[in-house]
Amino acid sequence: MQEIALVAFTTFFATIGPIDVAALYAALTPVTPAPQRKAMAFKGVGIAALILLMFAIFGESVLTRMGISLPAMRTAGGILLLLIAIDMVFARSSGGTTATEDETDEALQKQDLSVFPLATPLIAGPGTMGAVVLLTAEAKGDLMHLGVVIGALFTVLGLTLVLLLIAGKVQKFLGVTGLNVISRVFGVLLAALAVQFIFEGLAASHLFLNT
Repeated sequence: MQEIALVAFTTFFATIGPIDVAALYAALTPVTPAPQRKAMAFKGVGIAALILLMFAIFGESVLTRMGISLPAMRTAGGILLLLIAIDMVFARSSGGTTATEDETDEALQKQDLSVFPLATPLIAGPGTMGAVVLLTAEAKGDLMHLGVVIGALFTVLGLTLVLLLIAGKVQKFLGVTGLNVISRVFGVLLAALAVQFIFEGLAASHLFLNT
C-alpha cells in the first residue's frame, strides 16, 4: 500500500501543482483583502474536492457504461500525463494543469475566483480529473486501495489549501526560479509514471501478442 500511496501522491502533486497554484493565486489577488482571500481559498479547495470526489466515485462506472476498458483508460491517461509532464519539465504553461492565457485574463476581471479559475481548472483540471479516474479504476473494487488513493488526493488538497493561505509568502520565498525547479523535478517523476501507465495499458490490452 505504501507504493500505491507514493504513486498517487506524486501523481496528484504533479497534476494539481499546489505551489504553482499558490503562486498564481497570489498574482491574481494582489489587492484582495486577506479575509476574502482566505474565504476564496477554502471555498475553491472545497469545490475542487467535491468535483474530484465525484470523479473518484463514479469515474469507473462511467467508463464501463461507455465501453471503455481499463487498459484503454490506462494508456490514454498515461499519454495525457506524459504531455503534462513534458510541459512541467520545460516550464511551459499547460491547459491541463493551469489556466490558459485567456482564462487568466478573464479571472483578473472577477472578484470571486473560488470557482473559476481556482477550483477548476487550477486545482481540478483535466489532468487531475484524468488521474483520479485512472488511479481509482485501478483499485478494481478494493476498498483499501481506493481509500489510499483518495487519502493521497485529500492530502495534496490539504497541502494546497495551506499554501493558498500563505500564497504571498510562497511566491516571494521561492521566486520564479524556485517554482520552476520544483515543477521540473515533479515533471520528471510524472513522466516516468506516465510511461509506466502506458506500458501497463498496452500490455493489458494484448494488442501485441503473437497470433
